[in-house]
Amino acid sequence: MKNIAVIGAGTMGNGIAHVFAQSGYKVNLIDISQESLDRGIATITKNLDRMLSKGKIEETDKTKTLTNITTFTELSKGIPNTDLVVEAATEKLEIKLSLFKEMDAISGPNTILATNTSSISITQIAAVTGKPDKVIGMHFMNPVPIMKLVEIIRGYNTSEETTKAIMDLSLKLGKTPTEVNDYPGFVANRILMPMINEAIETLYHGVAGVEEIDTVMKLGMAHPMGPLQLADFIGLDVCLSILNVMYDGFKNPKYAPCPLLLNMVMANKLGVKSGEGFYDYTISKKAEKVSDQFK
Repeated sequence: MKNIAVIGAGTMGNGIAHVFAQSGYKVNLIDISQESLDRGIATITKNLDRMLSKGKIEETDKTKTLTNITTFTELSKGIPNTDLVVEAATEKLEIKLSLFKEMDAISGPNTILATNTSSISITQIAAVTGKPDKVIGMHFMNPVPIMKLVEIIRGYNTSEETTKAIMDLSLKLGKTPTEVNDYPGFVANRILMPMINEAIETLYHGVAGVEEIDTVMKLGMAHPMGPLQLADFIGLDVCLSILNVMYDGFKNPKYAPCPLLLNMVMANKLGVKSGEGFYDYTISKKAEKVSDQFK
C-alpha cells in the first residue's frame, strides 16, 4: 500500500492523515468543506511543530509529512487510484452508509474500505458495498499521533487477506493493532462508555460533584483522566451516539444513556468543542474550572 485516502478532516481524520503521511504514505485528505481542510492542515502543522520543539522529529520530517498530504473537496477526485480509504466522518449510520456506497462505486476492485467508527456495525456498513470482504473497521484512538492502539474490527464477511493487510499496515504506522469481532461498541467503547455513563449517573443522583468523581477515578484507579473530563474531551454528543448504538444493538437497559447526558447534548453543552460540558473551557482547554451548573 502506498496511496491512502482519508475522508473527514476533523479531529480523527486529520490525526489519521498525519500518522500515515509521517510514515511515508501519500495521503489524499478529503472533506466537503475547504475550511475544514484548512483547519485540519493547520492542526497537523501545529502538532508537527510541537514534536519538532521536543526533538522527536527533524525539520525535514515535518516538511516531508506536509508534502505527503494533498487535500480534496470531492470524493471522485480523491479516492481513485488509492489502495486504502479510511472513513473518519461523523458517527452517524446514515452518513456512513451513504459514504460507503459512493466509496465503493468510485474505488478500485482491490481497494480496501475502512471505517474509523467507534461503535457502528462493520457488517451493516459492508452490506451496502459490492465487496464486503474488503470492508473493515480501523478504530484509531484520540489523539491519533500519540495513542498506540488501533482496534481492528472484522465484519461478518471481512476476509483473512484484508484483515492481515490492515494488521500489518497498522504495525508499519508504529501502532499496536488488536483484532476484535463486530459487536456494538466493540471492546473499547463497550467497556468505556458504560463507565462514563455511570459517572454521569453518579453526578445526576448527587453522590458526589464533578471534581470529586474525577479525582476518585484518577487517584483511586490510576486513570490519567477522570471519566467526566474524558467525556468532555470525546464530546458528549459522541458519547450519547455510542451509547444509543449499544442500547439499540443489545436492548439492554445498562446501556441506556443518563437523562443528564441527554439534556446536556440537547442544550449543546458538548464539552471542549462547545466550550462547556462538565467543565468550563471558555478560558482554558484544560479541565480546570467546573461548569457553573454543577457548582
